[in-house]
Amino acid sequence: MVSVLSSYYEKFLATGEVKCIDEEIPFEIPQGWKWCRISSIFQLNPKIEANDDTLAAFIPMEAISAVYSSEYSYYERRWKEIKSGFTQFADGDIAFAKITPCFQNRKSAVFSNLPNGIGAGTTELKVLRPYGETINRFFALYFLESPYFIDEATFKGTANQQRIASGYLENKLFPLPPIEEQCRIANKIAEVVPMVDRYGTAQTKLDNLNVELKNILKKSILQEAIQGKLVPQIVEEGPAQELLEQIKQEKQKLVKEGKLKKSALTDSVIFKGDDNKYYEQIGSEVVDLTDDIPFEIPQTWKWCRLGTIVKMRIGKTPPRGEQVYWSNGTHNWVSISDMVEGGTIKTVKEKVSDMAVNEIFKCFPSSKGSLLMSFKLTVGRTSILGIDAYHNEAIITIVPYADVDNIFRNYLFYILPTISNSGDSKDAIKGKTLNNKSLNSLLIPLPPLLEQKRIVAKIKFAYSKIRG
Repeated sequence: MVSVLSSYYEKFLATGEVKCIDEEIPFEIPQGWKWCRISSIFQLNPKIEANDDTLAAFIPMEAISAVYSSEYSYYERRWKEIKSGFTQFADGDIAFAKITPCFQNRKSAVFSNLPNGIGAGTTELKVLRPYGETINRFFALYFLESPYFIDEATFKGTANQQRIASGYLENKLFPLPPIEEQCRIANKIAEVVPMVDRYGTAQTKLDNLNVELKNILKKSILQEAIQGKLVPQIVEEGPAQELLEQIKQEKQKLVKEGKLKKSALTDSVIFKGDDNKYYEQIGSEVVDLTDDIPFEIPQTWKWCRLGTIVKMRIGKTPPRGEQVYWSNGTHNWVSISDMVEGGTIKTVKEKVSDMAVNEIFKCFPSSKGSLLMSFKLTVGRTSILGIDAYHNEAIITIVPYADVDNIFRNYLFYILPTISNSGDSKDAIKGKTLNNKSLNSLLIPLPPLLEQKRIVAKIKFAYSKIRG
């Protein structure tokens, strides 16, 4: 390949054909360097001849390090055990992963000091062997790890099993300096990479610290919120008992309309006695609840059970083996992976069929605007439905009673993650899962409705400052 009149040309020795390749040249190179095809300066995937009983290295993909490194480990095997069905290589060979995501993670190595100088390993390797001593191995390795080689690669295969396309490696243009300059470049990179690694490690620690700090600040804000310390108390807003009375009236109305079971009227009532202890009354039974109360709340607030102030519905998952429930689905179905933490669900990955609705769910979907909370494995994640949808059995729909303009819903949206994961309360969710009973008995610190609105506004403002 020669440069003529500021253009690049490639000559094919077999035919004598010469063609302009200006469009292929990615960048200018110094005088004295040459552009070459990989296939012209490297032997690709060379074969090894060795006695069957010869000890050799066996290197699986997991034994090769990632990210700008040449570290690897190996197992000793007899050549006869690994010579067939694996990729072969020898001391001095350069190898890189050809499959995603190992390719993008830069799993690559220059092999040296292998048992008897030979080895074999994962079939997902491409191996390069320089012709003669024209190429510094580590200069070639750094080329294979460069963004120029990695980012421009094309792939074939399924979404989970993609490999670099045939011909990409062979035809890739390689910028070839004189051998002495290759060595200087490789030595300089080897000198600089540890410093870059240290910087990268420090930056990662700083990034993690920033994320951790933001999470700590959010938790602190929410803890202040549920203890009545986030916004000032305004007596004129009335007590939370007024909201509880509104809830009671709505429940009585729903019972009369046949929309709620009469048993729902037998509510828990939590109050503070003259002895400063907390008590819970259900019907005629009164029990000391003092040890279960995690912290003090303002006088205008009330402690209550979640089951007394909201309606809840646990979801379902139609049998996976029954395709009639999943094929050609038109009804939105939410899993935990669809839940946008602290956000609104607008799309779902899966939908269920009419048959699933009729035979499994037998009800209307949770409506747009409903509050969802996960309560298994990922406990306490909350999202707002931006669409009508069904959901799985690890998620519960929560609809507060006596909710004006979604004020109550928004308050629960923010505080439930903290409440549900709190270890201070005996009734809090402490494990990786919970059931309907523990959900119903979850202790909720309840402010007056107008104070809930102020709390939510203050949380939103504080979160915006943290993100900024």
